[in-house]
Amino acid sequence: MEVTNLVMRYGDKVAVDGLSMSVEVGSITAVLGPNGAGKTTTLETCEGYRRPQSGRVTVLGLDPVTQHRALAPRVGVMLQAGGAWSGSRAEEMLRYVASLHANPQSIDAVVGRLGLGACGRTPYRRLSGGQQQRLRLAMAIIGRPELVFLDEPTSGLDPQARRAAWDLIGELSAAGVTVVLTTHYMEEVERLASDVYVVDSGQVVAAGSPAQLMAAGARGLITFEAPSGLDTADLLAALPPECEVREERPGRYAVRGRVSPQMLSAITTWCAKREVMPGQLNVERHTLEDVFLALTGKELR
Repeated sequence: MEVTNLVMRYGDKVAVDGLSMSVEVGSITAVLGPNGAGKTTTLETCEGYRRPQSGRVTVLGLDPVTQHRALAPRVGVMLQAGGAWSGSRAEEMLRYVASLHANPQSIDAVVGRLGLGACGRTPYRRLSGGQQQRLRLAMAIIGRPELVFLDEPTSGLDPQARRAAWDLIGELSAAGVTVVLTTHYMEEVERLASDVYVVDSGQVVAAGSPAQLMAAGARGLITFEAPSGLDTADLLAALPPECEVREERPGRYAVRGRVSPQMLSAITTWCAKREVMPGQLNVERHTLEDVFLALTGKELR
């Protein structure tokens, strides 16, 4: 999937402002952003529900609007809400969606995998929020898509169902299916995603793997205890660039910087050369959530 300089407006409001992203075949790409950042509009344009007002979008080499008929059998879409007739039974709805595809997956296998067997004859409107979510996921993957869009795929699921969904998404990727997802669960991104785009105010503000984003984000902290009065300036000289060292209180030292194996090794090597045994050594690395908040701000929108 390729998005190049996409612009989308709602009246005077610019929802997407020159956004570009590229999704590789077989990857799991997470699109993150606060509410109102433009990520849903971007994905709805990629899914063919909106026509680009400016810029270019191609999905599997096709235009998702003008070539939608050719693209639809190859793409699965899980909406954040709705997507099924309120009066239809869960299994009935899944069988209908499967009938639209030439080579669908086994309905019984998908029903069993996502724990839908007990609610198969229950009308959609009477399903719990988690059951509706699992049915929407099943509908998105039943047709063996080459590319699947998942909008908040595990929202409202209990921990067991969330883990089962994670395993299923990982297996889809391992089988060569390209996955594009939005989520507010950073643990989900760290576990699943190979690539991440952080969107804010309609623009991509950061991109990379979860590890790359965390490494490039806010600095981490290493603390340890040792005899008081150590030469912190000498320790600082042994560390990688852009570190800070201070004795926070007698015998407790704090080293701030981009936490890495090299940084940790430099500290322990420096201590060993001076026959100092560091105690209660603790490494605090910033999480993907820390990086997300640093990029987009902490205020509610």
